[in-house]
Amino acid sequence: MIDTLASARPVAAVQEPAVAARPERLLSLDVFRGLTVAAMLLVNNPGTWSAVYDPLEHAAWHGWTPTDLIFPFFLFIVGVSMAFSILPRLERGEAPGRLFGRAAKRGAILIGLGLLLAAFPYYNLDLAHLRIPGVLQRIGLAFTLAAAVVLFTRPRVQAAVTAALLLGYWAAMMLVPVPGGRAGDLSKDGSLAAYVDRAVLGTNHLWASAKTWDPEGLLSTLPAVATVLLGVFAGRWMRSDRSAADRLVGLFLAGNAALVAGLIWDAAFAINKNLWTSSYVMFTAGLALHTLAVCYWLVDVRGRRRWAMPFAWFGMNAIFAFFLSGVMGRLLYLVKVDGRAIKEVIFTAAFDSWLPTHDASLAFALCFVALWTALVWAMHRRGWYWKV
Repeated sequence: MIDTLASARPVAAVQEPAVAARPERLLSLDVFRGLTVAAMLLVNNPGTWSAVYDPLEHAAWHGWTPTDLIFPFFLFIVGVSMAFSILPRLERGEAPGRLFGRAAKRGAILIGLGLLLAAFPYYNLDLAHLRIPGVLQRIGLAFTLAAAVVLFTRPRVQAAVTAALLLGYWAAMMLVPVPGGRAGDLSKDGSLAAYVDRAVLGTNHLWASAKTWDPEGLLSTLPAVATVLLGVFAGRWMRSDRSAADRLVGLFLAGNAALVAGLIWDAAFAINKNLWTSSYVMFTAGLALHTLAVCYWLVDVRGRRRWAMPFAWFGMNAIFAFFLSGVMGRLLYLVKVDGRAIKEVIFTAAFDSWLPTHDASLAFALCFVALWTALVWAMHRRGWYWKV
């Protein structure tokens, strides 16, 4: 797992002095990351896609569900983690160019892992039909671009860049006419983001279920960079010399402001995960700030760690869990038993045979997460952490 997603240690006692020592690592950050990864595994692996409870599915287009919070939460956490890994090195005098070289290498590895997962297991696949965008690809690209902003500009410029990304994306999506279409079209096929994806990547390299647009497309990656940068600002706040109470109040107030901004902006630029709209960035950042505050208060301030450790294990091996669970999920479809996918066999015999189908589908997903909890626990016990 990359250093910006590295494991953390608790730093705050239950009772703190008026001014707390600057934290350099937070167990709560691992817990928040682990919660996000566990949720990602849960929603990605139902027993059957034909029976999924609504909160565990993405919104059909505009709007949001709890599932639509997972990816932006992860990118926000990437930004918070950057503040705890890259900034201390920069403050110690390490050259920005050298730090960026490491960040770019890690970003490239994440992009490569995403492409490997997209091709798995058909590595003799016609490359003319390989999907180029993807979740890991967006993480790698957004991390690299955000690292460049953080390493080569001052905080005020970083704030200006964040605002420019959000306002510029809004202006482009709403005001730039799409060739053959119109300005402000936010439909699946008619948006400027979809047009750019088709023009640059071609339909053969986009999400197979759509072909004409991609939920991790090129233009919509720009506001995703803003999601990471907002996380960096939250991480700076958490690294400050302020007391734990001040950190918590700051996180909640900033979260409230971001939520309100996102909801107001929604009236003019709809909250939409697939387009990664600016309103979506603000709204999800607000909820991420609140979630980080709750995790920090419970784990690092109050010391309530027992419940959180399974999530910390996930957080310490987040990329490992995401990548290899994706491989496992595909193998469950590809391995056949009497002509049937082994996933179908397991689901039918162990779950659907005695539970209502929606409950059976959820139970399968929960067992999948439980299996991976055991795997990341075993790795943690042995001190094995997959670093990129």
